Amino acid sequence: MAVYAVTFHQRLDDYAVVQTLEDTDIGIGQSITLAGLGHGLNGTHTVYAVNPYYFEGVDVEGDLVFDYDVYIGNQVIFYDAGDDLERSAALPNGTLTWTQTCTWIASSDVLAWLGISVATANDTAFVGSCTDAANAFAFRRRKEAGYFDSLTSSPGADVKLGTTMLAGTLYRERGSVDSFASFEAMNIPGSVGSMGQINRLLGVNRSQVA
Repeated sequence: MAVYAVTFHQRLDDYAVVQTLEDTDIGIGQSITLAGLGHGLNGTHTVYAVNPYYFEGVDVEGDLVFDYDVYIGNQVIFYDAGDDLERSAALPNGTLTWTQTCTWIASSDVLAWLGISVATANDTAFVGSCTDAANAFAFRRRKEAGYFDSLTSSPGADVKLGTTMLAGTLYRERGSVDSFASFEAMNIPGSVGSMGQINRLLGVNRSQVA
């Protein structure tokens, strides 16, 4: 969860704009929650655009119109029916809360892939931690690679399997520094084969071609 200060706000033609003090990675279609603002802007909203230019309203065809000569960074735009509000400072500053919780896989998916049953409550908790970490990592890597994914449903069977493999690999590395735990006296090189397959399934680190 990340919380950002909202410094300016605006609403024209039922579309609202808030500007945050800091740069964010918020993307189109994601959910934000505003608090501490007036003008009926508080609440949970779905991001419609993140265009960094002055918003001038909506044209007759329903498209958002911007003044591309006036740059305004860190803007988040969403639909919010209400009275028009000229761009003005939010004093005192409000807050924008952005929570990302990816739930592509569950602990049961990981246990099925591992082919084991947990023995203790600590094992159950650790499988849950590996599942949460894999969900967060997979979503972030795909976002960095340019994908626009839902937080609640996997983009496909390949991505789900890759995320499950990652969680299972993290579980198997429990108590080890950089690879699967082993009683071998010799040094064991880091396991790289699994990560390559995981990246392929997630669709990241692909070669860029013209």
